[in-house]
Parts: sequence; C-alpha cells; structure tokens
Amino acid sequence: MGRPVIALLTDFGSRDHYAGTMKGVALGIAPDVTLVDITHEVPAHDIVAGALELVACYRYFPSGTIFLVVVDPGVGSARRGIAADTGDHRFVGPDNGVLSLVFEESPPRKVVELTERRYARASVSRTFEGRDRFAPAAAWLARGIELSALGRPAGEIQRLHVPAPGLEGDVLTGEVLRVDRFGNLVTNVDRRTFEAFASGAPVDVRIGGRRVDRVVSTYGDVAAGEVCALFGSTDHLEVAANAASAAETLGLGRGTPVRVARGA
Repeated sequence: MGRPVIALLTDFGSRDHYAGTMKGVALGIAPDVTLVDITHEVPAHDIVAGALELVACYRYFPSGTIFLVVVDPGVGSARRGIAADTGDHRFVGPDNGVLSLVFEESPPRKVVELTERRYARASVSRTFEGRDRFAPAAAWLARGIELSALGRPAGEIQRLHVPAPGLEGDVLTGEVLRVDRFGNLVTNVDRRTFEAFASGAPVDVRIGGRRVDRVVSTYGDVAAGEVCALFGSTDHLEVAANAASAAETLGLGRGTPVRVARGA
C-alpha cells in the first residue's frame, strides 16, 4: 500500500492560518500522510457549495483516501461531528449535510459520531473544531485505526435538499446550482435527464428568460465572448462564454431558472 492520503476541502480560504494549522495537526499524528488540497475557497458557510465541490471530485481519488471536509457554520453548536466509510473512501466532517451528496451516490457502510475523546485534541475549541476534532480524527484513520474506534454509531444523519430538474409538460426545468471561477453557470440538469428528454430533437434553452442560441460540445465551438450551452466535466448542463464569464455577461448567478423545451 502507498502512503495514506487526506484530502482537505474547507471554506477557510488561504489568507489565514486555519487550513495550514489543520495540516500541522494531521502531520503531528500521521507524519507519513500525503495531504491534498481540493479547495479552501468554498464561499464562507456555504454548505451546498461545499457539498457540490466534494461530489464533483471524490471519485477521482485513490481508494482509501480520507476526505477532511470542514464547511461548518454550526461550529460549537450541538451539531455532531461524524466519520463515514463508503468502502472505497472515508469522510470526516460536521453532520450538517455537507457529506450527503456523496452519500447519495456512494451510500456509507458505516457512520459514527466523533465521541471518543482520545482521538481529539485534549482541549476542543468551540470555534475551531476543524483543528481540534476533525483533523485528528482524519489523521488517526490515516494511522490505521478502525472507524468504529472514533465513536458510537451515528444513526440518521443530516441531508441536504438540492433541487432536482423537473418536467412540466414538454418543458424540462432546472436552475443554476453554482458558478465556477470561470463564470460558467452550472445547472442541476444532468446529461442523462437532458438526453432522455430531448431524444435527439433540437431544443430551445433559456436561462433567466434569455435564449441561448447554441448547444455545443466544447467552448471553442463558439466565437470569443459568445454565450453557449454545453455539458461540462461534471456532466451537467452549463451556460458558458468562450474566454469570458457567462455570469458577468448575462448578469446571472446561482438560483437562476433554466428552461429546456423541445423544438428550436
């Protein structure tokens, strides 16, 4: 087996010490671990955004990777910390739904509550459980302890409600779930749903009431600055602009309604 991997995803940003401190704690427990930053730029307190980033990437990591996920507006409250094992990967984070989109795709075999104090730091801050509870738990898993050693079975866990695409007559409806750093408007309309709906026929795509003239295969299929629709790397319909920000060009963002109708 290779070196254990801990992959970190937080809303801590890179300006402050928070992400680096968690890495220091993990290395103090598991000095041979490989630490990978997925992102620390999740918008502050945005659980849905964190869940979407995690579900977009987890399957591309090696089997056995431990995901340390801290997007936690409820830090210090009665919300629990949990650890889970899906068979291929393990996850540590708050029980606030940030892990739940992954669990919809890869149901966990076991979920425990982080109740065993010996696998946390001696003093747990009410404002920085990422350092004192979650990072130690992930590191101890990397050291080889069993998931069940971290605490008692968690029972039911919190789930996020993320809107699914809907069908209204001959119209497929959806909405923008996220805007990436390139300004692409990524929707909740997945390729399978879209293709089953369109059945190869031309479609009329509108976002925020504005018509998108072309559905293409890649950004380079349209002129610089031109707005188009395509399926991005997560196999979801997105509205983009070649070498420009569709979000800025159109003045649209998360929650914008999307409408796909049969017939151009």
